[in-house]
Amino acid sequence: MSVPALAAVEPPLSRQVAAQAAEWFVLLHSAEATANDRRAFEGWLARAPEHARAWQRALQVSQRAGHVPPALATSTLQRPRSRRAAVRALVLLMTAAPAGWLAWRHAPPQWTATHATATGEQREVQLPDGTRIRLDTATAIDLAYDATQRLVLLRAGAVLIETARDPAGRPFLVRTAEGTARAIGTRFVVRQQAQRSHVAVLEGAVELRTREGGAVQLLQARQQAGFDASHIEAVAPVDAGAGQWARGILAVDDMRLDAFIAEVARYRPGLLRCEPSVGGLRITGAFQLADTDAILQNVAQLLPVAVRFRTRYWVTLAAPEKQR
Repeated sequence: MSVPALAAVEPPLSRQVAAQAAEWFVLLHSAEATANDRRAFEGWLARAPEHARAWQRALQVSQRAGHVPPALATSTLQRPRSRRAAVRALVLLMTAAPAGWLAWRHAPPQWTATHATATGEQREVQLPDGTRIRLDTATAIDLAYDATQRLVLLRAGAVLIETARDPAGRPFLVRTAEGTARAIGTRFVVRQQAQRSHVAVLEGAVELRTREGGAVQLLQARQQAGFDASHIEAVAPVDAGAGQWARGILAVDDMRLDAFIAEVARYRPGLLRCEPSVGGLRITGAFQLADTDAILQNVAQLLPVAVRFRTRYWVTLAAPEKQR
């Protein structure tokens, strides 16, 4: 369903209330939001009808933009300067439509990408050398090919890459905020998380190198490891579901429910969260990512949880009333 033109159907928002809603939106989409933050947000939301209208506007802006743009992506929100920039960008889009959308089209380079996907969208890109890149939900990449290298800059999200042989012998590199992965004739997944990157090798091998300190690790087929800017974590076997998202499937084996819901939330616009009282439940199965409503219904059938819709864009998993 298309989103109506915001300025045509509603009076303008006050910039003060829009800024409050934008602050909440950025906080709740970061890795720093706590249970107390969410309770405080719910109190703010219920305090005035204008607050609810501003929050709905923020969600509409996010939906119309297609995904949380790179400036609002989780991996950048840990930096205060990036968070301030994200709030300013969202306030502009909430209060200045359609001028805000014109500004978005002329945004600074760090807000744009060579290729990007919306929330819930996946797309495949074939590069001139024959390499195939599958972009996961809310993913943004830049390409930098020259005479000496083939470079993919992963700004947000995750990619599954099947490299092609290059007649010129140029190395194939994927650079994240924390370091670089160099492909060695391979098929592999790279994911940008909050102050952390993760690589899973499905075929071939990949060399990891951190941005600071130069720590190096060679991953062989069916191995994975996470790393930050200076440290590479212990190598582990690839998860059973690694790369299954590229086929539209979220496959999990004995995963905590809160971690599972965090994964589902990446494919669903709005706010999806899990209360701590049920977060420790475990779930196993294969779920179709194209229908997150069906995933939530399945979870309610598999586990003793209730799925509560405050709005289409604000959903909470909690303990059933009779167990509270």
